[in-house]
Amino acid sequence: MAYKPQINIIAVVDVIGALSGGTLHNGNLSLVDNAGEESTGQGTAHLRTAVQPGQVVQWSALAVDLQTPVEIRSITFLGEDGVATPVPRTSADDGDKLDLAHWAGVVPPSLPSGTPFKYRLELQMYEGRYSVLHVDSPALIGV
Repeated sequence: MAYKPQINIIAVVDVIGALSGGTLHNGNLSLVDNAGEESTGQGTAHLRTAVQPGQVVQWSALAVDLQTPVEIRSITFLGEDGVATPVPRTSADDGDKLDLAHWAGVVPPSLPSGTPFKYRLELQMYEGRYSVLHVDSPALIGV
């Protein structure tokens, strides 16, 4: 894999389908990246993004219907020991207000090669009690 200083992951969301079905699965979430051929699961909620230590990974969300709001509420890495490590926002956090922030982090040098490092992607669509959904299926994988 050719080294790229930044990997971009885009979450394409069918907001109406996700809210109607109460899930980001069943085709309501498509994750894609620009990491290259070593990534797997392109276009699904099970994306495995190939990364190298020191690379910046940036996530952003896009609604299929551009008139419906969707935003990444949080990204939390799920360690083998069950400890969750949140990735901070790259722009100022304005409470619960959706601010179209991107999320970014640097791949640590300690990421073992070949082992998936799963994360929880939590998305907020509109506002209200049932407006936040998440998936625990995507991962970064060291190459």
